[in-house]
This record gives sequence, structure tokens and C-alpha cells, in this order.
Amino acid sequence: MNIRIVKDYRIISEMAARHVYDRIRQKGKVTLGLATGDTPLGLYRELLRLHQEHPLNVSRLTTFNLDEYVGEAADSPYSYRYYMNQQLFLPLGIPLAQTHVPNGMAADTNAECERYEARMKEVGGIDLQVLGVGRNGHIGFNEPGTSFDSRTHKVELSSSTREANAKHFGSLENVPHHAITMGITSILRAKEILLLASGKGKAQAMVHLLEGEVTNEWPVTVLKQHANVTVLMDTEAASLLSDKVLENIKVTHR
Repeated sequence: MNIRIVKDYRIISEMAARHVYDRIRQKGKVTLGLATGDTPLGLYRELLRLHQEHPLNVSRLTTFNLDEYVGEAADSPYSYRYYMNQQLFLPLGIPLAQTHVPNGMAADTNAECERYEARMKEVGGIDLQVLGVGRNGHIGFNEPGTSFDSRTHKVELSSSTREANAKHFGSLENVPHHAITMGITSILRAKEILLLASGKGKAQAMVHLLEGEVTNEWPVTVLKQHANVTVLMDTEAASLLSDKVLENIKVTHR
């Protein structure tokens, strides 16, 4: 596991965007796994800036998003499809047919989950998966207690996750109770994982990842079992790490 501690969120975003930009530029034909929420916004904005300076060829770029709310249509401003179209897909010029987000309006949710898994396999899997992490250690919408054997599935969102997302919906009552998410196994199949963690709210999850045991009570800890993980965190997210752990981590203050 390659761990970097940097000064703040801005630097996380810059480093993460450069990482993604370089993978696209070097490989051309690449499949990205993408996250939503607050954490990757800076990455997407910086990636667009890099693209404006030195345009990427995105004609062979394919993307799969981690999750989508059940009951939110693609054109709903609360949906992750809408979020991704506005924040990245349309500005970057990726053909929308090459972008994939679970269908939150599917009549048969289980069939939609199976379809999504099958489509990822058809394109050869995820080359680089971008992840955030929840305060309770969830990755994607895989809440504590989720089986490590899980594939794309429907989940009930925890109260803490719904509360964290309430600001995007105007009130807690408007936040959906369910979502479709890639499972733990789906995430671990990615060839490379880039985990971003910013703020004191993520500090406990980082302690469990770097100092705790692998347990599905803190889903992020499963990343210890992956062979190619890069973790970018800021000093606030690293604030609870022990001195022993910090001694072995490269700290960047730029």
C-alpha cells in the first residue's frame, strides 16, 4: 500500500487528478471506476483543468460509477448520473454511451445489479478505481457488516450515511433509503485502487485501515488485501494515526 499524507484537500485533488490523467494519457484505452460525493469533486475539477491545458484523447475511455440512489431518475439533480454528467462526462467530452451508472429506476433491481456486473466483465474489468471513504468506513455504499464476497447489490443506507448526504437533498427526509452499489468483491477486482480521504471526519476510518484488523465492520480495511492501492490523505484525516505508523509514511507538505 502506497500511502501519502499531504497538507490539504487541494493537494489531494491535484495529486489524484494527475494520477488519473497520466493513466488515461499513457494507456489510451482505459476503464475507470469513479466515485461521487464531495471528496472526488476537486479531482474532477483539476482533471478538467489539465485536460484544457493538454487535451486527452477520451475516445477509448470507459467509466463505471460505484453507485446510484434507488428511485432517482438519470435526469434528477439528486442522481449520481446527473452529478457525473455535469461534473465530468460532458465537460471532458466522454461519449455518454461509454459511461456507466447503475439505473436507479430499474423495475427489477436484482436484474440491474447482474447486468452491471456483466457489463464490467465484458469490457475487461476496472483498470483504476477511485474511492472515497465514509465516516463509518464504508466504500461505495457498502455499509459496515457488508460481506466481503458481495458483488453489485441493493443496499439500505445507514442513518449516518443518509445524514451525511442530507445537505445535498435539502433535508434528511428527502434522502433515499436505498442505493445500488458495486460490492466489495467488485471493487477488489480493479487492477489499481486510488483511495482519497480528507478531513477529521475520516480520521477514525484511516486508523482502522492502517492500524486495525481486516473486518467488515470497517469495510475500508479490506483494501489491505489488494496488491495495488494508493492512499492520499490530508493531515486532518491522518490526525489520529500513531507515531509508529507515521514514521513509515511519506509526508508531503507542499
